[in-house]
Amino acid sequence: MATRGAAPTTGDAPTNGDAGPRQAWAALPWLIRTAVLWSACLVVIVAGLYLLGRIAVLLAPLAIALAATVFLTALLDPVLLLLRRLRLPAALAALLTVLLLLGILVGLGALVWNLTASQFDQLSQELTQGLERSRDFVTSTLPVTDAQLDRLVEQARQGLSGSSPDPVAGARTAGEVVGSALLALVLLFFLLKDGRSMWHWVLSRVTGPNQPVMAEAGRAGWQTLGAYSRGTMLIAAIDAIGIGLALVVLRVPLALPLALITFLGGFVPIIGATVAGAVAVLVALAANGPTTALLTLAAVIAVQQIEGNLLEPLVMKRQVRLHPAVILVAVTAGTLIAGIAGAFVSVPITAVLWRVIDTVQRRRTAANGLITG
Repeated sequence: MATRGAAPTTGDAPTNGDAGPRQAWAALPWLIRTAVLWSACLVVIVAGLYLLGRIAVLLAPLAIALAATVFLTALLDPVLLLLRRLRLPAALAALLTVLLLLGILVGLGALVWNLTASQFDQLSQELTQGLERSRDFVTSTLPVTDAQLDRLVEQARQGLSGSSPDPVAGARTAGEVVGSALLALVLLFFLLKDGRSMWHWVLSRVTGPNQPVMAEAGRAGWQTLGAYSRGTMLIAAIDAIGIGLALVVLRVPLALPLALITFLGGFVPIIGATVAGAVAVLVALAANGPTTALLTLAAVIAVQQIEGNLLEPLVMKRQVRLHPAVILVAVTAGTLIAGIAGAFVSVPITAVLWRVIDTVQRRRTAANGLITG
């Protein structure tokens, strides 16, 4: 009898020990449990993104080449499909697409260089004068002293004048840029030629009910990236043309270089357009005075409002649109992690990830609804 009584006692001890944490967890309010679970998931996600970002920084030339390759592949995919409809072989269609891209880039680069190369020094001087005139305006209208602004003006002047860089570092950077460009072109050819077969090979390795979900998510992400790349280039070109025409009408010097800056700034949403507009206003202020600067500011705001309220919803559609707060956070995070290159690629990466996650979530919700029904 004593033996029978002792056995349950020794067997219940580990059971009660295991049940202790579970009972404590179950005793917590549901709000605290939910907050703990979400916080743990957020920590894991942020840690993973930070680790990927650090790896990308360490492999910066390779990361930039891969990002440029994927972006250009999505941009040029309609051209490739058009050539394939003409029954051209995949290799020839991919080669012609790459050659078309090179021809456009070389032609535009030579044209812009011939028209603006001699004007960029003047642009730096105009910006410096604009900063000085803005400083005089601020000190005369606001309770701010010259000493408080001298440091900022001096830093801006040094940045615009471009102090002589280290020759070794400059040569290394130039070599990395050339190497990344060549690698991106080679990868672009292979992605255009074999990208779809590579994706089908990846899908063939996925079995079970996850395959259709992965296929739909990948298709949605690719469509989003293509729409973003083509839409961003179109909107940036329209912004550059609109602001460039306004500068020509207002007789602001350096209209073509400022339009080029506006076009490049269009690839960094919100922040890029703001910086490009500020540069145009500073040049107008330095060259023609405050009246022309105010008219330039009004033209920049008008073009950006038309872009944000009319062109972007029409061109980008709903599948690419992100909330401005999300865009600002993404651009800031990308800039902190990888500098200018991070600012360029942060928004398309965010848009693609959001589209993929949304597609997977909708498929799971639909599947759960069918099972419940």
